[in-house]
Amino acid sequence: MRKELFPGEQVIVTTRPQPRTLIGPALLLIVIAALTAYACAWITKGGPGKLLPLVTAEWTPWLTGACMVVAAWAVLSYGLPRLVAWQGSRYILTSRRLVARNGMLRRRDQQVPLVAVRNVFVDQSLLQRSLRSGNISLDTGYPANTVIPDVPEVMTFRRFILEAMEELPEGEVMNDGGTEDGSDEWPWEMREGGRDDR
Repeated sequence: MRKELFPGEQVIVTTRPQPRTLIGPALLLIVIAALTAYACAWITKGGPGKLLPLVTAEWTPWLTGACMVVAAWAVLSYGLPRLVAWQGSRYILTSRRLVARNGMLRRRDQQVPLVAVRNVFVDQSLLQRSLRSGNISLDTGYPANTVIPDVPEVMTFRRFILEAMEELPEGEVMNDGGTEDGSDEWPWEMREGGRDDR
């Protein structure tokens, strides 16, 4: 992120989404590990041979290996994508903008200049309130608000946003070709009415 900062811009806080999305994969890992251990012990003690007399002791390594493969497939197909998605997500608040990055292989980058933000709303479910997380909605004047989901310590993060907005220089504009020094002079191509091609 340091290479992508504008002159004079500073990183205030960097965080990831609330890790509650990893509760399901963690519980699944515990349950699958317990069931796999139980199944392997049952196979080793000759349990399949008692149910089906055709299954002999030579089948034990193959059945044990099959249990391990099924368990590994379940963990990797359900838990690993969620862990990678969480690990690849970042919320970065700088002195001029809020950046939400998602994904590792396929990256989605969302940036909101703080000068464009009119209001900052916090939305919390009951579970989010108990974990002190929530969704931050930024009103930028467009019909659809920008929503940053599952922000940890959401009230502190909101306070950081509001403080950064208060510390912006008066009249600062963050558009390409715009002014950053607070002057009202715009390049003639960007003034109201656009370029005059007469």
